[in-house]
Parts: sequence; C-alpha cells; structure tokens
Amino acid sequence: MSVAIDWLAFVQVFAAALIGATAIVTFYALGLRLLVRAGHAPVVSPVEFTDAITVISEKEAQRAAKQAAKAAKKSPLTDVQKRIALFGAYGCFALCAIAVVGGILVIIIGH
Repeated sequence: MSVAIDWLAFVQVFAAALIGATAIVTFYALGLRLLVRAGHAPVVSPVEFTDAITVISEKEAQRAAKQAAKAAKKSPLTDVQKRIALFGAYGCFALCAIAVVGGILVIIIGH
C-alpha cells in the first residue's frame, strides 16, 4: 500500500490561499486608508477587559476622537474627493466581503 500525494493540487491550494489572504489584507488596508482620507477615521470606544495590560480611559478616547475630527477638518481634499474616497473605501470593504464569502462558497460547494 502506497500513499500518493497530488503535489499539483497542493500547490494550487497553497497559491489560492496565499493570493486570497493577500487580497483580503490589501483591500482592507486600502479601505481603512481611504476611510481616513475621507475624514471618517474609525475611533473605537474603550472597553474594560479583566486581564488587559493597558486599558484606554474615556478621557483618552475623547482626545483621540477630537484629534481625528481636527485632522478631518485639515484635510486638503475637496468635498468631491472626500466622497470619492469614501465610496472607494466602501468598495474595498465590499471586495473583502466578497472574497471571504467566495472562499466559503468554494469550500462548501467546491470539490
């Protein structure tokens, strides 16, 4: 009894996983970049964790939100450019979602 490994299939799966992961990370990072350029910097409110090393206080979160608002006001982009950047960010996030759903469908429906 011998075990045969289909190396071509292994390489195909490896390449698909590498390309998919790279595409998702790239589009997500580009989406965040465009979101910030559009003046919508994501600010996360502080959360209390029981085992956290560092917890952001409410004051620090307010300061970060104030800095984000100040940076959005100083943006050199026009309103039209900001709107285009915002739609681009939403498009990048949509591409990330499509890639994830497509990968799940390939796993479920595929071979």
